[in-house]
Amino acid sequence: MSAAVNALPEYAIDLAEKNVHDILTLAVEHTQAAVVVWDAQCALSIALASAYWRCLPDAIFIDFDSVAPEAVRAEFERLMPGDLVVLIQSTSFRLDAFRIRVELFKLQLKVIEHPHLSRMPGDQGLLYIESLAYDPVYVRGTGHALKARFDSARVGIINSFGEQLIFSSGFEPAKLNVGDYSQMHNVGGQFPIGEVFTESKDLEGLNGRVRLSIFGDTSFTVNKPERPITLIVDKGRVTGTVDSTPEFDLVLAKIREDEGEIWVRELGLGLNRTFTQERLVSDIGTYERMCGVHLSLGAKHGSYNKPQIKKSAARYHVDVFAYTDTMTLDGEVIYRDGLWAV
Repeated sequence: MSAAVNALPEYAIDLAEKNVHDILTLAVEHTQAAVVVWDAQCALSIALASAYWRCLPDAIFIDFDSVAPEAVRAEFERLMPGDLVVLIQSTSFRLDAFRIRVELFKLQLKVIEHPHLSRMPGDQGLLYIESLAYDPVYVRGTGHALKARFDSARVGIINSFGEQLIFSSGFEPAKLNVGDYSQMHNVGGQFPIGEVFTESKDLEGLNGRVRLSIFGDTSFTVNKPERPITLIVDKGRVTGTVDSTPEFDLVLAKIREDEGEIWVRELGLGLNRTFTQERLVSDIGTYERMCGVHLSLGAKHGSYNKPQIKKSAARYHVDVFAYTDTMTLDGEVIYRDGLWAV
């Protein structure tokens, strides 16, 4: 493994080792056996595998492309509750109908998942490694403070450089992805972490306009148009745009074709300070943690049930990122100049 990691500089491997160590000790609190499943299809995957090799010298390491799926499953089945599985994936591992993370959680295993690494080549890989840094004081403190504020708030406003999107009916109980699993059934998930999310208590209590600087396109890739797109929202539904692009029009058309109308659901509060409006990676699932405000378009948001939404018909959850100068709750500023103020 060590001969192949030269694709990323040695200092990046050293930083990955430090950040992985902190995830293992401070976030998932690993103390038992571990299995690391990895592939060698991209430089970032190899670099992360090397970092885990340094941190978990006694773990079983499996090159996913060199063994049969049955052999991987057999290693999982030998583990005990509380053991750890790490998945380092250039794309996304498939084991026939075996949904890896879901099944691992059923076995009461801890899981650290790093998917779609091949979408982040070169310098993006360095940003990804940086984003794995885990500061529990900041992430947990800010996350719990935001949850407390949103859970009691009546009105929220995204101020978007001349436009306002107004949440007038309060918010659903916020959920945390901050590396604090003490009150959760499962331990771990997809990394990097750093997010609080909720949605409008009444989906139709969302109205106004918001400028979008970045969106996830139909290939699950971060798309940054030359100038922000203004999204027009009426009673929780997208009713129009200003300064749209062909790529964004295609996103809206697909949602509208399959779901009939375009709901705005998730309100995501990203905490990861590595990612900004200027510091981007191409993978939308990674960039979603960006320190700022994002929304989801489409009816799919499995964390909350709403009477207007039939889960069986909900297909889309497309992340879009608000170009935000401030956000307020009940008149008090909680976000300004790219940072949370709670």
